[in-house]
Amino acid sequence: MGLLEQCEEAFGTSDLYKVLGVRSAASEGEIRRGYRNVSLRVHPDRVTATQKEAATHKFQILGKVYSVLSDSEQRAVYDEQGIVDEEADSVKRDRDWEEYWRLLFKKVTVADIKNFEDKYKGSSEEMEDIKQAYLDFEGDMNSIMESVLCSRSEDESRIRAILEAAIEEEELPAYTAFTKESTHKQRARKRRGEREAREAEAMRHELGLADGSSALKMLIQSKQQNREKQMDSFLSAMEAKYCTNSQKGGKKSVKKGKK
Repeated sequence: MGLLEQCEEAFGTSDLYKVLGVRSAASEGEIRRGYRNVSLRVHPDRVTATQKEAATHKFQILGKVYSVLSDSEQRAVYDEQGIVDEEADSVKRDRDWEEYWRLLFKKVTVADIKNFEDKYKGSSEEMEDIKQAYLDFEGDMNSIMESVLCSRSEDESRIRAILEAAIEEEELPAYTAFTKESTHKQRARKRRGEREAREAEAMRHELGLADGSSALKMLIQSKQQNREKQMDSFLSAMEAKYCTNSQKGGKKSVKKGKK
């Protein structure tokens, strides 16, 4: 059975991009991130014993899908002809896909996260990300705060000041959702942030962590109901953003103009 048939059987689609949950024009970084997200959900170590065999099969298929889409020549053939070269070494050979996955995704430690946060906050890169999030979500601060890496409730005034300055300079459009945001919405977001901080503190005690583990608090706090999904998304964002293999995918440029 060929790879496309295996995908159809295991994932309900023969579209390699849909298997990874990415668009057909996805950058290398997006494809890598999609592979990580989907493979985490079906990883054999994260399922029950009765599900392990099926999960292992899916995990292997995902490795092959990624190996095709991460290879420029194989991807071009697939895009143009809708076929996979089943004789390609990366598809045909009997590879240890678990080892392959571990080589791609180094385990991220608390120290890694803290170092990243220290360098990222206040950087020109964070500023660019804040402005892009503002454009992507048309000034909705709830979405902006959830989108920007490492952002917590106490960062909101700083992030808002950055955006207000950019609007004043006509670098960003003045979206009503931002400039006319109600105090009720702002207070609700503050209460949610305080609740998340309490949840993070409770988790810290549960894990027996020492005081001052701010990076881990940030990691485990739940901006969404599903903590595991939030953690995976954060780690994926870090890897997609800072892994050398995904640097070629360009970022969207910040648009100018007034609305």
